[in-house]
Amino acid sequence: MPIPGVALEKLGFLTIGLFDGDNPAPGHRTTLEIIELGERLGFDSAWVRDRHLQYGISSPVAILAAVSQRTRRIELGTAVTPLGWENPLRLAEDLATVDVLSGGRLNPGVSVGPPMHYEDVKAALYPDTGDVEDFSYERVSRLLHLIDGEPASTFQGTEGMEQFSSRVQPYSPGLRARMWYGGASMASARWAGEHRMNFLTSSVVKAEETADFAATQQAHIRAFRSAHPDGPAARVSQGLVVIPTDSATSAQREKYAAYVQARTPRTASPQGPARMMFARDLLGSASEIAEELYAHAGFREVREVAFALPFSFEHEDYVQILSDIAEKLGPALGWRPAVLRLGNASNLMTTPVALRYDQIADRYVPVCVALTSGNSRSLILL
Repeated sequence: MPIPGVALEKLGFLTIGLFDGDNPAPGHRTTLEIIELGERLGFDSAWVRDRHLQYGISSPVAILAAVSQRTRRIELGTAVTPLGWENPLRLAEDLATVDVLSGGRLNPGVSVGPPMHYEDVKAALYPDTGDVEDFSYERVSRLLHLIDGEPASTFQGTEGMEQFSSRVQPYSPGLRARMWYGGASMASARWAGEHRMNFLTSSVVKAEETADFAATQQAHIRAFRSAHPDGPAARVSQGLVVIPTDSATSAQREKYAAYVQARTPRTASPQGPARMMFARDLLGSASEIAEELYAHAGFREVREVAFALPFSFEHEDYVQILSDIAEKLGPALGWRPAVLRLGNASNLMTTPVALRYDQIADRYVPVCVALTSGNSRSLILL
């Protein structure tokens, strides 16, 4: 439970990966570069959103496959993949392939429900089965069974020169334990716990018993852990929008303030027939944001976070925000980069021994550090 004096264990971030529809390549490339920067800054995880028929990442599996070959350590996740757009068997194959390529770093997050604007897209997406597609939790169960190695076919063996497997190939044994469910309701929280998934809770929840966002999120997390076989040890990640301004220019601070001001009215009360509640964006210095997080009932229930980057900023804004999260906000929450968590932290000294100029961050960053503990000294490549 993160309270002052208790360290946040894992720090991640979430990006939407915006691009220009008339020139999409630069936006996709900068998404890869942002995740590479996240690894260099020491983040534990990077997550991508899934946006269909929009100007954001439509194929997170392809993006994560590419970035898996440009990173070594950082965990890679989706937050979330809406299964209404996916065939569970084909998605299981794609996820297992990326997990193998990444060396077991994939953390797929999923959710259920019909695709957005389903009546408008149904004819293109499911021309023959649109009226009978199952968008319930059963669609997640199918995916989990396939990833877990259960049979996908009644046939296996050799036919001519080809060999066939009855289960999804490649099979990645550890992937099932890294499956996440993105839920905004009490029912979703309980279902995810009962089915041994990890739980993603974001800046949007459903007002079912109270219109207090933090109290609702806290209740969801507790319900999830009560239903999960691992109880209090079950993994939960919180994904609020945070915008630290420690190293921001005056122009950036003005832009960030306008962005937050425009989005704040929707946080005053539940929105729409579904009574969805939105969390406030947290804007300010790292110390100010840390104070707000420590006062947040939902944050106090988690040990890891995936802070969401704002939707519509420029690349240099994301560099500044990520840098301040890693270098200011994370430490204010007691977090330390993974390389600094090795061994006995109280006796561990780290010294950069090699630097390189990072054009994205516009500064020198360490590429190798010396870890010294007592008489032991090791070199770690970052």
